[in-house]
Amino acid sequence: MVNNSEYKAVLLLSDGTVFYGNPAGSIGTTSGEICFNTGMTGYQEIFTDPSYYGQIMVTATSHIGNYGVADEDVESDSIKIAGLVCKKFSKTYSRPAAVKSLGDNFVENGLVGICDVDTRALVRHIRKSGAMNAVISSDGKSLEELQKVLDATPSMDGLELASRVSTKKNHTVSPKGDAAYKVACIDYGIKKNIINCLTERGCEVDVFPYNVSAEQILGQGYDGIMLSNGPGDPSAMPKEIDEVKALVNSGVPIFGICLGHQLLALSMGLKTEKMRYGHRGINHPVKNLQTGKCEITSQNHGFVVSNASVESNENIELTHIHLNDNSVAGIEVKGKPVFSVQYHPEASPGPHDSRYVFDKFIDNMKSNK
Repeated sequence: MVNNSEYKAVLLLSDGTVFYGNPAGSIGTTSGEICFNTGMTGYQEIFTDPSYYGQIMVTATSHIGNYGVADEDVESDSIKIAGLVCKKFSKTYSRPAAVKSLGDNFVENGLVGICDVDTRALVRHIRKSGAMNAVISSDGKSLEELQKVLDATPSMDGLELASRVSTKKNHTVSPKGDAAYKVACIDYGIKKNIINCLTERGCEVDVFPYNVSAEQILGQGYDGIMLSNGPGDPSAMPKEIDEVKALVNSGVPIFGICLGHQLLALSMGLKTEKMRYGHRGINHPVKNLQTGKCEITSQNHGFVVSNASVESNENIELTHIHLNDNSVAGIEVKGKPVFSVQYHPEASPGPHDSRYVFDKFIDNMKSNK
């Protein structure tokens, strides 16, 4: 145990484990489910990914902030993580494209973090004990006060969060040239680069709030429907699941990513389950069972579609598996131009091995016209 008199910030886990460190970003207190990302780069994209809403992020890489903050690296309109835990938090940066330091960015967004923590020990603890809630404080609260904050923090299991990060108004994102396809995108917490991957392929994308009805989309002449990524427990969204089912029954090509993949699965009678500590990183190996090829993927999810429910459903084909644990990484609805993947094919950050799935969506729309 370290001498806590040397430190000015504290991390308290729900199992009573305590780590001490120093403030990173704003001074204050924050709580959420603690998780870790094993990626060695791309911290800005991670911090602005809406799928991380409500979560305290532990970064496995040793240095955070060393290349600053650049406008082109944001995935949403603001930082979405609930807090940060890292080893070294750099106050300076050396990237010509950067416009400010990560510390200034955190202060502007009111983001509370803790640095100088033994993140290797913390990640091992999470892997051993499983996902749990945690609280970070740098404003002098006692452990007793922090325990009260922790007790009031809701569990991610059963928590609906898409409504917190989804767009409030319909809006359209157009390609640079003429649009070859018209896509309806349901925003459960979408990353900007998913939309970019569609517009780069000639799609005009109409973005709808998470609670849009199937009736509002169908009959509008859309060539395809995108079900986006997002945060929270998919099983806590029964109304949205029913709307997805109606969309599937329409016969319009559908492509789901992450939370969208899980909602599609639930609409087809499959089940989802909470993972022990999730998949979060940019080097996760996935095998495409239809081609036999493997790809290195970017992943971010704490829930997963049940293998047993896929195996027992004659209407579903398992298309991709995660090679580390054989979990479900992709499915197709038999007889329909409808498919989804658990990972992030836009890969921001991460390798671009999986961007071919956007081309598959384009091919489905082309064949369905």
